[in-house]
Amino acid sequence: MTERLRIFTEHLPKRSHTAAPASELPTLVLPFEQRQKARQRARLTAGAEVGIQLPRGTVLRGGDRLRAADGTTLEIVAARERVSTVWCRDLRRLAQVAYHLGNRHVALEIGTGWVRYLADHVLDAMVAQLGLAVVHQDEPFEPEAGAYGSHGRHSHAHHSHSHDSEHTHSHDHSHAFGFKHEHVIGGARQPTLGRER
Repeated sequence: MTERLRIFTEHLPKRSHTAAPASELPTLVLPFEQRQKARQRARLTAGAEVGIQLPRGTVLRGGDRLRAADGTTLEIVAARERVSTVWCRDLRRLAQVAYHLGNRHVALEIGTGWVRYLADHVLDAMVAQLGLAVVHQDEPFEPEAGAYGSHGRHSHAHHSHSHDSEHTHSHDHSHAFGFKHEHVIGGARQPTLGRER
């Protein structure tokens, strides 16, 4: 007999829960795109399939938890993804880069002296034209909270970009996620970047 699919309907943000330690909970590893989907099927790290039914607009963060009607709780883990990180000590220039990225409806993670977005060679080229280096890494992606809508959902599928120079072109994202390495665009090699705690 097939086991009934367990549905998780309650969202417990990281800041709100004081339940069991994460090590005692089943985990669900999701990239940012899937962490924006209110209704979906997913597979736990241990292999079991689960269902998620949350209020529309819910965005899951690493460390958040979900609870099912029977009290079963799982921990959300932000998956490592191919990201572009831009470091700059000149905060005015960094703000300028953030402005141009935001003008393109890009979900953006902001740290002290750096900004990060899902890797995209068109956006990388724009940043390089602004005179800053881009470092490619595999890191969990936790952008600023906001109303991303359809623009904030960055798919690694084929899509188009429209630019200020009155042309539109399409490209395909085919990234290898099998190993971690650095790639620098527009400047000298940067040190390996870790996530801020």
